Parts: sequence; C-alpha cells; structure tokens
Amino acid sequence: MSKDFKKLAFKASSRPSAKEARTALIERYGDHDPAEADAIVALGGDGFMLETLTAHMPLVRRGLPVYGMNRGTIGFLMNDYALDDLPARLNNAEAAIIHPLKMIADAPGGPFTELAFNEVSLFRQTGQAAHIKISVDGTERLERLIADGVLVATPAGSTAYNLSAHGPVLPLTSDILALTPISAFRPRRWRGAIIGSNARIVFDVLDGEKRPVSATADNIEHRNVSRVEVFQDLDTSLTVLFDEDHALDEKILREQFAT
Repeated sequence: MSKDFKKLAFKASSRPSAKEARTALIERYGDHDPAEADAIVALGGDGFMLETLTAHMPLVRRGLPVYGMNRGTIGFLMNDYALDDLPARLNNAEAAIIHPLKMIADAPGGPFTELAFNEVSLFRQTGQAAHIKISVDGTERLERLIADGVLVATPAGSTAYNLSAHGPVLPLTSDILALTPISAFRPRRWRGAIIGSNARIVFDVLDGEKRPVSATADNIEHRNVSRVEVFQDLDTSLTVLFDEDHALDEKILREQFAT
C-alpha cells in the first residue's frame, strides 16, 4: 500500500503473549486511538481478528485497515509477529477486501441481523438431528436435510469450520460461497454446493419445537431459530492487510494442497 502508516492503534487478546507483544510494540511505536490511527494492529489469533473487525466496524467500514500479527495458535488471518520494521511492513503490505455475510434470523425476540466474516452456521441444540429445508434465490433446492447442521462460508472463512466439515477451500478472488452440511444423515450422499456470492440462501427449520436449532454468525449465537436468511453484504467492504509473502489468496491456495 502507498499509505504512510505513522499512527497505529494496538489491540491485544487476553493471551499473555499478545499482551506482552502489545506492550513492546507501544514502547517502540507509540499508541493512538483507533479513530485517529492509520491502521489497527490486532495481536492474537483468528478469533481476535474477527473480534477486532466487529468492535471497530464503523471505522473499518470507512476504510481503516486492520493488520494482524499472530499471537494465537493457527493465525490463518494473521501475519507473523515481529517487533522490527512494522511501518515498512505495513507500507509494503497487500490489501485484501473482505465482504462479510449478513444473517437475518427469525427467533424469539427477533428477527436478529448479524454479520459474519467466516461463516453462518446452523446447528442442532439437542441430541436429535436437525431437519432443515434449503432454498436458494426463492427456489427450493433441498426439501429436508437431516444433519447435525449446515453452514455457509465466505472464501476467507472457507479454511475454518467449513474445511473441518469437509467443505471446499475457495480462492479469495472467487465470487462464490460454500454451502456445506455438518454430519449429514439424509440425503447421505449430499456433500454441499458452491453458490454464487449474489445468491440469497434461506434455511427453514422443520419440526423446530421437537428439534430446536441455533444459528451462529461467527461467534454470535441465536437459539431456537425458525428461519435464517444468508447473503453476502456486498455494500460492506473491510480491508485486511497481509505481508507480501503471506497474502490471503496465497494462503488459501497453499491450503488446498495441504496434506
């Protein structure tokens, strides 16, 4: 990026290693309020990156970039941690534009609207399997999915829960979403679908009183949902920065060849 990063806002997760890193970085570069900063530096894991984006949504929506450094575990959305040369790394970083999913969930006290950067997932609340009807753009595509649940993942989130559920890894530049069942029982051979990013996916919970289902947008859960609509919020653009040799599209490509 050509922007000159002089004012940085450092945010850290609750991990001791993240807090220690924040202290060291502030001693080296100072610290500013996010509203006055040129970028937010998030220290933690992927979960904390999502928390940071959500907590500073108004600023990020207006173009404030977020640069993560890994002080967690896997850190797929994070860069390697280093104390030196941070302004230069930021100036040379590549920007990934992320459009979150929007979830509208009908539930007691709702409807509720949430954003998700990784995935929206529906999951059974009891020992009984969930029964869910799936429609895409107003057309019923699956009369009754019997499963532990189902999820919709963005390209950026396709290597998270979606990959664990045996869903496809999506290139960051693709205009598609992954629709992936979670431990499907019927139809037994259905492995999910690839959906265009402009599609609207509707989940209708069948037999909800007997087989209650929760809906989660990243880490925000609503229980006893009856209907959930999911679509990509193309009006919301968020900028996440990656080092030149750790660009998100390259990470996603490498993940497809991981063994």
